[in-house]
Amino acid sequence: MKCLKLLFVTIIVCTACTNESVQRYQPTPLQLDIPPLFEQNILAPIIPSDNPMTVEGVALGKKLFFDPMLSGDSTQSCASCHAPQNAFTDDTRFSDGIDGNFGNRNSMPLFNLAWNYDERFTWDGRELSLERQAFEPVSNPIEMHSNWQEVTAELQNDSEYPELFDLAFGTSTIDSTLVTKALAQFERTLISGNSKFDRHLLGQETLTPEELNGFDVFMDEARGDCFHCHGNANNPLWTDNIFHNNGLDATFTDLGLGAVTGDPTDNGKFRSPSLRNLVYTAPYMHDGRFATLDEVINHYSEGLQASPTIDPLMKKVDQGGVQLSEQDKVDLKAFLLSLTDDAFVTNPDFQNQ
Repeated sequence: MKCLKLLFVTIIVCTACTNESVQRYQPTPLQLDIPPLFEQNILAPIIPSDNPMTVEGVALGKKLFFDPMLSGDSTQSCASCHAPQNAFTDDTRFSDGIDGNFGNRNSMPLFNLAWNYDERFTWDGRELSLERQAFEPVSNPIEMHSNWQEVTAELQNDSEYPELFDLAFGTSTIDSTLVTKALAQFERTLISGNSKFDRHLLGQETLTPEELNGFDVFMDEARGDCFHCHGNANNPLWTDNIFHNNGLDATFTDLGLGAVTGDPTDNGKFRSPSLRNLVYTAPYMHDGRFATLDEVINHYSEGLQASPTIDPLMKKVDQGGVQLSEQDKVDLKAFLLSLTDDAFVTNPDFQNQ
């Protein structure tokens, strides 16, 4: 009888310990702060079932994002090429890796990534999830030039990280999968939706006559014809997240999507970037060839180059472009700048502090 009582007490104690352990490792669910226009006009954000948003996961991801420990010589972090003050991109044409190597692409800005419904990331779409996109730069020889074994070993031996991973994922054993999950959680919180144009649509602010005409130019197929690739007032992302050959070159040294799919009809196609925060994201295009927004507008106005894969939406390529008047160029630029979200680049939740 005493043995039965002892066994019963042992079971209760073990069950209590197990329950306590389970409770200890339940991170706090986090709801994204979704802007009103996003809720009104587009589908819900994509949150993978195996990587739900949590307070602890986002906090860990933020710490990792700004930590140079992820690079081979501990001098560069994710934020080195995706800086908050630049709307999470770089202000140079090509980012400099730790060995002084340069690639041939401009860093893409990071915001509103949770609404990329086709789940193809980077300029050429080679990464098929945000988690996978976060994996590659660490080992890339022209970027952070480390390897995941060394990175996870350093994190494991750190005085803080094992506990932070335990809080976020219920284990203090660190691996690359959990690192990229945490990074992706933080990156999904980078939401930009408070520009002057957003407030105009919500009835909170009035646009200038120049900005209003610029929007008309943007939407007018006979003038700017920009909306097919970059959306309209009902698309707060200001991109279709689709790959296009927008007439930059007659021949290609960088095949873009074509190098990923192997399909020659995809050669020269790159993702349409969002038009939000252009004041912060220069230089422009996948290779940063345009230093100013005026150069971008001039390209579409009179600088288009024909090629076998040019997008059919570049309807006036035979004329060199849409041939905007000088006033329409000025007004179009004014509208584009009204898509600037100043609060995004100063949001304390996104700063290294």
